[in-house]
Parts: sequence; C-alpha cells; structure tokens
Amino acid sequence: MISRERILRRISIIWVFLLSSLSMALSPVPSESRQLLVVVSKDWRADHGQLYRLERRGDSWRQVGKSIPVKLGKNGLGWGRGLHGFRQGSGPVKREGDGKAPAGIFALSYLFGEGKETGFRYPYRRMSEFHRCVDDSRSRFYNRIVDSRRVPRDFRSSEKMKFASGLYRYGIAVAHNPRNIPGAGSCIFLHIQKPNGRPTVGCTAMKEGDLLSVMHWLDPEKHPLLIQAPRMVIGRLLPANLQLTGLR
Repeated sequence: MISRERILRRISIIWVFLLSSLSMALSPVPSESRQLLVVVSKDWRADHGQLYRLERRGDSWRQVGKSIPVKLGKNGLGWGRGLHGFRQGSGPVKREGDGKAPAGIFALSYLFGEGKETGFRYPYRRMSEFHRCVDDSRSRFYNRIVDSRRVPRDFRSSEKMKFASGLYRYGIAVAHNPRNIPGAGSCIFLHIQKPNGRPTVGCTAMKEGDLLSVMHWLDPEKHPLLIQAPRMVIGRLLPANLQLTGLR
C-alpha cells in the first residue's frame, strides 16, 4: 500500500510540473524566439538602463557579451503596444509625444542606416534625405517610414531619417504600435545616443559601437525580440526559464 506521504509527494510533484508548464504556456515570448534584447531600468521614471543580449540554446538562456548602458525616454517608460498585449500590470501607458520609451515585448522590423549594408544578417533599409517617419496621428501614414517624394503629403509633422547629427546613421526599427493606433506612439527605434549623453524623446539609444555590435549579432532565423521594462515588472515579460539574477 502506498503511504499517504508518498501520495502527497507525488501530488506535489505533479502540481509543480503543471504550474511550470502553465507558466511557460502563458509566457508572452513566442517559443521560436532564440535571441532577446532585454532592457532593464531602475523604475518607471528612470531615463537610462542596461541592455542585455541573451541567446537560447536548447532549454537554457545565456548572456552574450557584457551589458550595454542605454539612454531611454526623458520621462522614463510607459506600457507600449506589442506582443505582450496592451499592458502587463500597473504602470503608465505610452502616448504620442509623452517623452516615454515603450515598455513591453516588441518584434524588430528591420535595420536601417544612411550608408550601404555592411554584412548584417538582418534585413536592412537604406535611408535618404527624403525618408520621413510620420508622427502625425491624423495621417494615413502614421507610424510609418515613407519616401516623401512618393506619397501624398497628408501629414503636418514627421521625423527626418537622415540628418546632420548622425543619430540615425545606424538604427533598428522597433515594431511598436504595429496596428498604427492613432495617438498610441510612433517612430520607435534603437539608435545612436546623443554626444552629450542626454536621454531621448521615446527611443532607446546607445554608443555607435555598441549599436553596431547588436546589429551584427541579430539573426533573423532566431526571431529576435526587444523586451524592455523597469526591474519591478520585467519578470512578467521574460520566459519562465530565464532569470535576470546572475547576469553580469
């Protein structure tokens, strides 16, 4: 006869297995993603943080290289629109022009820059002085990069994708607000930080060398994602088998 203790032990093991499986099933990160860019800030108002490159091999995640200091929105972070849904718990919500970088899980659309492609594996778009990212919520081209010579100009405001400061000499387009919901935030990139080290108006920025390192690392076959949030909520967005503790 099986003892009561052994029965309880088996039930406990089964529950642990079921809870672990449920946690993995509920993870907002798709199972095919094997590369993650994880940006962590101190809190919602922090205008800076650390970026970690993580790669999955088998069932375990490992950090690639050292962490990278990044600049965030001048007003911190707010829940954006991405693969995580609308939001994951408490915290502010990102709006157009609020000076916040988006928190959540986001696909990476493509790389971009002013010059020719230089050995990147990820899709690359070359920008000219005619390319604009439209931030006018009333435009049919809201939250899209367009060639201003080829579309009807129904927007009153837009962002040049090539300008003298060189902040967009290289960059990564983030698929934030992919349904282009008016007022939910537009034109989110990873790009080169300002020379004076000041925060952005909603993007995530880093030194040029660090950005190029990230761009060369990205592999489209590994379906990379960007995950960024304050430390207090980042655990809700990460895969169940990934813990930030111990990262260098």
